[in-house]
Amino acid sequence: MVAQQTWIDYLKPYADRVETDAYGNAIALLHPEGSPKILLAAHIDEIGFQVQYVDERGFVYFTTVGGSDPLLARGQRVRIHHEGEAVLGVIGSLAIHLQEREGKQDPPKWHELFIDIGAQSQQEALERVSVGDLITYDSGFAPLHGDLWVGRACDDRVGAFVVAEAFRKAALQREKLQASVVAASTIQEENGLFGAAMVGYSTHPDAALVVDVGHATDIPIADKKRQGDVQLGKGPILSRGSVNHPLLVRRLAEVAHAHGIAYQQGIDPRRSGTDADAIFLQRGGIPTAALGIPNRYMHSPVEVVHLQDLETLAEWLSLFLADLPRDERFRRQG
Repeated sequence: MVAQQTWIDYLKPYADRVETDAYGNAIALLHPEGSPKILLAAHIDEIGFQVQYVDERGFVYFTTVGGSDPLLARGQRVRIHHEGEAVLGVIGSLAIHLQEREGKQDPPKWHELFIDIGAQSQQEALERVSVGDLITYDSGFAPLHGDLWVGRACDDRVGAFVVAEAFRKAALQREKLQASVVAASTIQEENGLFGAAMVGYSTHPDAALVVDVGHATDIPIADKKRQGDVQLGKGPILSRGSVNHPLLVRRLAEVAHAHGIAYQQGIDPRRSGTDADAIFLQRGGIPTAALGIPNRYMHSPVEVVHLQDLETLAEWLSLFLADLPRDERFRRQG
């Protein structure tokens, strides 16, 4: 995976060791003799699709990997990833002139959608793609305006960047660091939090900070009474409830207040919907906190983030690491 290799290459100059496991999680280690051991984790995978069937005319049918919206799919360009090549295709859409639009229009079923790669037959299509090939939207990362950027897979490659940047900043202040730092770029979050479960078990941290995106609700179609008030450029999100360990959340808030770091408040009443849900369960319970980067239009090809929120969170995490006393364990008393 190109994104994973980019993450590894970014951290190699600062890490004592960088390694990958059997399924492709990437792990960087800093100050391994330190204590406590703090895991910084974010996932590198993205939502997408997988080839399921190619019909006799060469049209490609597919299923979802992660939570995609079928209303967004029609008319989109995609890339089918086949043996190192990225085959261009388009998800077919019937011209509006040919549609019957009486009454309410139901969203399409995924099995009704197909990808046109320009093939004339099943045989021709199967020379270029195979059942099982993965598919992504064909949209890049680009400036929208000022510090706002738009692209697919901000969920959660911006989080993977924040983890890497916090690790780099911590490495530059190694002489002050009491903690051992483990940075992880995890796989398969979107289809089950699988990489996080592996890393939470194998690295055996004393505490974990998980970075993912959170819903920015500063758009006309969001309901703040139901979804909270989160704005781009106003700082990262610190959540309370569920997996979020209260002592860890309190320490993060104290560091933010001490250093004048702006953040926004979120809640996780039942679960966080992030890798934190898998990590905190490991080895009898790992104190864990989920931190969010505000993100508009999540799980779409046009996710929007504010670069300052990324920089702020990376700085916050590095200050948190530098502030930790030796052997802190975040254990509740009584």
